[in-house]
Amino acid sequence: MEKKKKSVKDRIVSAAWELFYEKGYDTTTVDDIIRLSDTSKGSFYYYFDGKDALLNTLSTVLDDLYLSLKEEMDPYMDSFEKLMFLNYRAHTFMEKTIKVDLLASLYSTQLISKGERSLLDQNREYYKLIASVIEEGQKRGEINRRKSIAEVVKYYSLCERALVTDWCLNKGSYSLGEYSKEYMPIMMESFRGKQLS
Repeated sequence: MEKKKKSVKDRIVSAAWELFYEKGYDTTTVDDIIRLSDTSKGSFYYYFDGKDALLNTLSTVLDDLYLSLKEEMDPYMDSFEKLMFLNYRAHTFMEKTIKVDLLASLYSTQLISKGERSLLDQNREYYKLIASVIEEGQKRGEINRRKSIAEVVKYYSLCERALVTDWCLNKGSYSLGEYSKEYMPIMMESFRGKQLS
């Protein structure tokens, strides 16, 4: 029974993101999602309160990306560079697979939401991965210890959100991945450990 429920939910999420990309978030209706996912209104509303609730599933999509990037990372790579790698790859993925207006919709719903704010959920794979890289970096001396792991994670995620927000405000007029590759190291430089010559 649980497998069937999961597959229905997955079909709804997949259909929603496909439609959000093709038609845009604002013009996609719940009925469109139900039709494409070949489900019913009852099934849809069993899992989601409405279309806005589907925006919160983007964090799940991104968490899946972070898990696959974790597998790609060289365990011997400098921890500061791991953070830059994760940032660049995630922002490049977002730029190429999620429309700017959709990201802007997600951010705006997170700002006005009275309920769950998935972007800030510390139990996400994203936060666990970033914390583990920072902890590793502090142990290796590649990330300094002036701030706690939690404080560095908070600042890192704040920087990522700032870059995405600016990209959305500029309507995607530049490459998010390349902009992040250039500016994230500058934003995070004060956390870099001492470089050995």
